[in-house]
Amino acid sequence: MGLWLAYEIGRKIAVGDLNSLVFITLGFIVCAVAVTILRNWRAGFYSFLTWLLFEDLVRKYMGNNTVLFFGKDVLAFLTYLSLFAAVRAGREKAFRPKFLLFLTIFVWLGLMQIFNPHSPHVLYGILGFKIYFFYVPMMYVGYALIRTDEDLRKFLVMNAVLAGIIAALGIAQAIMGHSFLNPSNLAPELRELGELDKYSPLTNQILSLPTAVFVSSGRFANYLIIAIILVLGTAGYLLLYTRRNRKLIFAATAIVGAAILFSGSRGAVMYGAISALVLSVGFLWGAPWKAIRRSLIGAVLGLAAVILIFPTQVASRLAFYGETLLPNSSAYELTHRGWEYPIQNLMLAFTNPNWVLGNGIGLASLGSQYVSKLLGQPPFTLWVEEGYGQLIIEMGIVAPFLWIAWTAALLYSMWQVLKGLRQTRFFPIGFAIFWYAFLLLYPSTYGGLAPYQNYVDNAYLWLLVGVFFALPGVLAAAPSVPAIANPVRTKRRADLSFV
Repeated sequence: MGLWLAYEIGRKIAVGDLNSLVFITLGFIVCAVAVTILRNWRAGFYSFLTWLLFEDLVRKYMGNNTVLFFGKDVLAFLTYLSLFAAVRAGREKAFRPKFLLFLTIFVWLGLMQIFNPHSPHVLYGILGFKIYFFYVPMMYVGYALIRTDEDLRKFLVMNAVLAGIIAALGIAQAIMGHSFLNPSNLAPELRELGELDKYSPLTNQILSLPTAVFVSSGRFANYLIIAIILVLGTAGYLLLYTRRNRKLIFAATAIVGAAILFSGSRGAVMYGAISALVLSVGFLWGAPWKAIRRSLIGAVLGLAAVILIFPTQVASRLAFYGETLLPNSSAYELTHRGWEYPIQNLMLAFTNPNWVLGNGIGLASLGSQYVSKLLGQPPFTLWVEEGYGQLIIEMGIVAPFLWIAWTAALLYSMWQVLKGLRQTRFFPIGFAIFWYAFLLLYPSTYGGLAPYQNYVDNAYLWLLVGVFFALPGVLAAAPSVPAIANPVRTKRRADLSFV
């Protein structure tokens, strides 16, 4: 076998078939990670998380090979199997969320919609069901993952490091142009997503939209929203728990904040600013002000440094944001994009003759163009950029009501838990997760289902939901930590009550 592999690899090197060599290498890596996950799902989980975020980068350089798109799903499925075996053997804990009934009803609707008679092919339904529900079991992974403060710290710091790296790469690409982190021959179906430029409507200044490690600027912008919420929540938790990794988190906060400015995405800028404001108010309600003060100072200093170092690149983005978001601008678009356009798209959903029963799950979802290409069919043309309208098109008029039911049940259950975390070290990260779930399931859904259907946002949602519901158990097991872990001055000794 060794001689045969040497011969085959040597032959591919000789003919310059480097893509095959990369596939062989990736195959070995996936097999090694799969074995690790099956032996110890905790050890393999972080490999899955890293691949989840960097899979698009490999796809870009491998010609958008669709086989790579399922790598994360294979690792996730193996993680589910390994965790299930551990739970059955009594080595890991499981839980039954209170919102499960409402979620199950929505899942059954999605399952029935796979076989909707108006759907042109069952593959659309399988794709849609996978997009909506494949990462739901990730909440059980998140719940079992966090057993102690150290587990939580490791998970949050790992996410902050990945966020800092990805944000820094996005900043570099915004400054250096699309040639950075993009192959010279980008796949045709990715070129429009990965090489986008915008112009400020009044001053006509050009700004390139960075994609960082992702295939589209939209996915990068959506990830930055997750990142800024998580790093702010992480900073609050660490400030109330331990001295470790604080400087790293502050640096990550500054880098992510700067990346949001460079993203060219008005949604990322608006949601990032609103999130910082909401988390500030929330922390004042349930945790000391210092839980976010230093993080905000770090973010402001990072933005100031970027503006001073790269004034030209920043100027075009500030012009674009100001000219389209400020009410006194003649190119003001916030009202149109925030209200008129979504409502028009919602009304458009009712022009479809099948709006009562829908056309089938997945038919208007992300990735449906690949199914159309595989089947040799023209893409489905009736698609709306409004989340509830898209639910009506795919699953009928009952779908938005069931969506609101299960999401409201989820947020209500989280709120009940969050109130019990007040005045503890877990409140900042708990409130951050609660806010992210609300942001994704309501405002973002109103704007369109693309963020929820995006695998990064979806996987993080369910993973963080599991982490959230694990926090009370960690608090009960270790209700207090040593006072030395939270250095405070004598006149601020009262702050120790929050530990």
